[in-house]
Amino acid sequence: MSKLPKTIHLLMADDDADDRQMTREALEESRVLNDIGFVEDGEQLMDYLHQRGRYARGAQRPDLILLDLNMPRKDGREALAEIKGDPALRQIPVVILTTSKAEEDIFRSYDLGVNSYVTKPVTFQGLVEVMRGLGCYWVQLVQLPPEHGENRK
Repeated sequence: MSKLPKTIHLLMADDDADDRQMTREALEESRVLNDIGFVEDGEQLMDYLHQRGRYARGAQRPDLILLDLNMPRKDGREALAEIKGDPALRQIPVVILTTSKAEEDIFRSYDLGVNSYVTKPVTFQGLVEVMRGLGCYWVQLVQLPPEHGENRK
């Protein structure tokens, strides 16, 4: 008897509305089973994770964060440092999904504890392939800590 595919809760932090919409569509096209939420900058991301402000009514803890580096108010680098420095949040996997190919950004992201660094493809079909790969890895292959995914209360 085969197990049903698991569904994970994704949270994407990206200030570009077109990128958010394309990511949603690419996830649907790639047939990755998921639930996705969106925030527009690092401040909203931290409010979501700490259930503050508009997220005070029980925002669902994400199983995976897709994080853009270049956002207003608090950029992805600052948010990543805050997440990985917080014992209550640091186990949440973070994938940088950004247009930056700068070596400094790649090195700094890994120094801050990012789990993966992916450069946004320039085509929609490329984004579909990235989402399919992320889905295969993070949904089908990886064993997440018990407070994530199916075992979360």
